[in-house]
Order: sequence, then C-alpha cells, then structure tokens
Amino acid sequence: MQKLNFPKFSFRFKNSENKVSIFDIIRKKFVVLQPEEWVRQNCVHYLISYKNFPKSFINVEKELVINNLKKRYDIVVYNSDSTIHLLVECKSPTITINQDTFDQIARYNLQLKADYLMVTNGLNHYYCQMDFNQSRYNFLKDIPNYTL
Repeated sequence: MQKLNFPKFSFRFKNSENKVSIFDIIRKKFVVLQPEEWVRQNCVHYLISYKNFPKSFINVEKELVINNLKKRYDIVVYNSDSTIHLLVECKSPTITINQDTFDQIARYNLQLKADYLMVTNGLNHYYCQMDFNQSRYNFLKDIPNYTL
C-alpha cells in the first residue's frame, strides 16, 4: 500500500480468496484492504498511539441517517460522558480534499455534534474545532491530545 503521512505502524494482514485484509483493532476483525481503509487504519493507530485516545472510546464505520439517507461515518472518538469529541472523515489518497469533503463532514456533524473534526486522505490532514455559537469551524494545526 501507498506510504502515508502518518508514523509507521505494525499491522496484521491476511490473504484470502486473492484479497488482502487488514485487522481492525476497533472492530476486532479483518476487513478488506482498500485505499480508504488503509487511511482509516493508519488514522486509528495514530489516534491511539500519538494522541493517547483510549481504544475503548473509538468507534469505526457506523451508520447514521441524514435526511432519510443512510450514511456511514469513518471514525468517531467519544468523550467519557458519551458525547462526541472527534469526528474523522477518511478518503483514499487519490481523492483531493476539497470543499465537498468539508461539506460532507459538516452535514454529518449537524447530527453528531463533535467538538473537533479531522479530514484526511492519509497524505494531507485538516483539523477543525467547532464553534457551535457561531455555526462555524476554526482550523487548527493539530487536534489536542486526549486528557482526562
């Protein structure tokens, strides 16, 4: 797989029926390794290993309904009170992050109400902090590390 703009992590892989799968430590199962999944798995490991988010606070690939349409978010990190701390949108490295990507995560966040947003294609990472009073997001250089 393509080298990404994340630290190097160790992953478990397996081959089955001519498909490579990667072990997802959150879902506790092997999933087919597609470019977006590669970004998602690197991001999960980054959040745990470098940002100190507890693995038990992270949720991956869950369905949500927006305007009667079924969608799936990539990664959510919860606070200890079950509110959402961080919403992450992962794209394949071949996808350019643009306004449409931010519009997508903003639509998801109308329902989820995360404090922070992260958009990544594995090569470029963008971080925002929500300002719900002003109905906007403010760009950051990085997301804060997890603290109790």
